[in-house]
Amino acid sequence: MNQPAEEARGRWAGAAQIVRYNWPRYAAALALAGGAGWLLATRTGPRWLRAGALPAAALSLWWSAASFAASHWIYDRSELYRWTWIPAALPRPPRRWLNLHAGLDESSTALRRLFPAATGTTADFHSPEEMPEPGIARARAGQPAGGAPGSEAVDWRRLPYADGAFDTLFLLFAAHELRRPASREGFFRELRRVLAPGGLLLLVEHARDAANFAVFGPGFTHFLAAGEWRRLAALTGFDLAREHRMTPFVRVFHLRNPA
Repeated sequence: MNQPAEEARGRWAGAAQIVRYNWPRYAAALALAGGAGWLLATRTGPRWLRAGALPAAALSLWWSAASFAASHWIYDRSELYRWTWIPAALPRPPRRWLNLHAGLDESSTALRRLFPAATGTTADFHSPEEMPEPGIARARAGQPAGGAPGSEAVDWRRLPYADGAFDTLFLLFAAHELRRPASREGFFRELRRVLAPGGLLLLVEHARDAANFAVFGPGFTHFLAAGEWRRLAALTGFDLAREHRMTPFVRVFHLRNPA
């Protein structure tokens, strides 16, 4: 889920927004822990129910605390959301870049500051029918009508740009919002079409892996396995030039459009 621009971020802004956008999950976890505590304290209900209450409460409290701590690490403490690592990640400064997001633009202000000589475009590819996650709706509720300021709404099925229009694409914590494999495949074909030969797509995502399960619990199913991004790259003709982690929970994929 996208965060506010760097200038607007407080010390705990990232973690606080994760809680705000996903508050029903945190509320349910606390309610479960409270109910389990009541069963144990009052010895109410069958023994098997009381026996399962303690581990259920412990897991609920762990995942609530761990997800908050991990979100603070990722979005508030790591270099990831300072964005200053991006210039070193690119083979050369971009001339024309496109930053695509799914409802909230977290990075375009920083990109324009990092690359003042480049021409930058920000596009919102949010699609309610394809992206039913309630957290997106809660995040977008605080935005002006029409979406994030400075973004142009686009149809991910057919991006309104010429073939090879950009030498650099940024897709930061947004691509996973397309939940259907066929939709992601179509989107990646469009990305390759608008990316110039030799250009780079910088893709940043959480992964559905053990590290994310440890801190986000069942919520890690909202992420996609790293192998899915590799599959999409191979299927749509991208070369995976590099893949690396930023924190144990986030992966960066450097996808090149072959010249």
